[in-house]
Amino acid sequence: MTKVGHIYLIDDDESMRTSLSRMLKEVGYIVEDFSSALTFLAHSIPVSPAVILLDMQMPDMTGIDLQEKLLQMGRKTPIIFVSGQSHPHQIVKGLKKGALDFLFKPFNLEDLLKAVADAVEFDKRQLKRVSKEVETKKDYATLTPREKEVCFWLVKGLLNKDIAVKLGTTDATIKVHKARVMDKMHVESVQTLVAKYLESDLENFQNS
Repeated sequence: MTKVGHIYLIDDDESMRTSLSRMLKEVGYIVEDFSSALTFLAHSIPVSPAVILLDMQMPDMTGIDLQEKLLQMGRKTPIIFVSGQSHPHQIVKGLKKGALDFLFKPFNLEDLLKAVADAVEFDKRQLKRVSKEVETKKDYATLTPREKEVCFWLVKGLLNKDIAVKLGTTDATIKVHKARVMDKMHVESVQTLVAKYLESDLENFQNS
């Protein structure tokens, strides 16, 4: 049975790649293996949910270097570092930059499978969050400039009459705009509107 999960295995040790690929495929994961970070950058296509199993010490580009490159590219696939020898500062640096786990060779298969399963679940949640944000921004883009203004002041906690004063119009007009905002943003309460607005950082989206 195929698990819902894609694994990018990056390690310059061919025997390690072969054995890990076989084990992970046996439990149902789709595995792509790469002999170097540069090969991965040149040939991998982003999919989700996925996880990167990344060797820390490689000749052309270290695991930390690749992690930094992926961050610059905006590629958010979760990373699990695997290494036979790593210095404490490398581990700390990798984790600070968002790596989910760190396994030392030789590692227990159960530990690896748990780390991979956790990372795939993390990426599923991340994908869901991003998809939700895209939908919210799409909805927000349908608002007229005046509706965006009303939305902004609703999020700031102003009442209809206060927004009317701010925008130099009537309470009744604001009620109409508010109803349209709620409808287009697919929310039934101001609280839900506030949550969506903040989660998707719409204030900065509006100004970008």
